[in-house]
Amino acid sequence: MHVAVIMDGNGRWAKQRGLSRLAGHREGAKAVRRVVRAAPALGIRTLTLYAFSADNWHRPSTEVQGLMRLFEAYLRREVARCRENGVRLNVIGRRDRLPERVVAAIVAAERATTGGSTLHLRIAVDYSAREALVGATRLLPAGGASSAQELARALGRAIHSDPLAPDVDLLVRTSGEQRLSDFLLWECAYAELVFAQVLWPDFGRAELEAALTEYRTRERRFGRVLEDAV
Repeated sequence: MHVAVIMDGNGRWAKQRGLSRLAGHREGAKAVRRVVRAAPALGIRTLTLYAFSADNWHRPSTEVQGLMRLFEAYLRREVARCRENGVRLNVIGRRDRLPERVVAAIVAAERATTGGSTLHLRIAVDYSAREALVGATRLLPAGGASSAQELARALGRAIHSDPLAPDVDLLVRTSGEQRLSDFLLWECAYAELVFAQVLWPDFGRAELEAALTEYRTRERRFGRVLEDAV
């Protein structure tokens, strides 16, 4: 099962408590640990988290710089935990605009966790689904893709997805917002969507279980008519 999460609400969580936005992002990192720890036991084998979009570069420079430092620290600190728990870490998105220290931490974390087989954890950083699709077309032969599978493989190369991930089964967005925000548009073609009211720093195993419970009530037909409904 592939679950994707738009981790929204760190800033609002901090504002409600009179804290800085970076304090909210630090609490959000704790929520990441809780969800990663809970995911395998809930049947999740691929987990993709939206950490930093291509549009987030427009935020104040102090916040962006703080996020980059936080992301680098997370990667370096979590490698041992990932290896211990069989988590394969993969960062998807562009890398040419990231600080060199962040790119170095990404490469080191990915190399160190290649043996993980319990959970494929993908973190989207400087990610845009539209940019990814444009990048994928540049990797195709002159005649274009001959199949959806060929385009999917090119898309994986464009965003550094190693290994390729299956289509998303469930997309969760926290904080009550109800939009995709340019996240995994190709991979979410048939995803079930759950919009949780809770802010991301307060998200944990119970909230993830609730989203999965809602998912299991959905009838997934993929354009077909089920026999018992004919």
